[in-house]
Amino acid sequence: MQADVLTPEIAFAQTGLSLPPAPQPLGVYKPYLIDGKYLYISGHGPVRDDKSLIIGRIGADLDIEQGKLAARQVGLAILSTIKTHLGSLDRVKRVIKVLGMVNCVAEFERHPYVINGCSELFAEVWGTENGIGVRSAVGMGSLPDNIPVEVEALFELA
Repeated sequence: MQADVLTPEIAFAQTGLSLPPAPQPLGVYKPYLIDGKYLYISGHGPVRDDKSLIIGRIGADLDIEQGKLAARQVGLAILSTIKTHLGSLDRVKRVIKVLGMVNCVAEFERHPYVINGCSELFAEVWGTENGIGVRSAVGMGSLPDNIPVEVEALFELA
């Protein structure tokens, strides 16, 4: 590997952000599943470093910028799951798909902007070529525990 190549681990370290503890399932599901060269990540919420959740509905309890930061926090929780269970972010080659769900009031229409909080983080870690995949960003009437954002993702392994 060339010295000037930025690995996902190095790119993440350069963000200055910290990873929260990898969340443990609170239901009957696996937090991740590897199938061949694909890594499926179950829906994650915005887990903070102290294991607490960011709570609230966008447009009622949180504004759009707080929603975007919550989506970034979900991305950090996903990165934590990858690092905890696979050992390194370098094990992931690229982002394939992101599904972002936004807990918001019925009148809210900027779901993609909120989910950019997660997508921008992934682009920082894996670069714009490998860190941006296909995506859906949708509004929900509610999410578990009244979290503002939930994200599930599909990655290709290196």
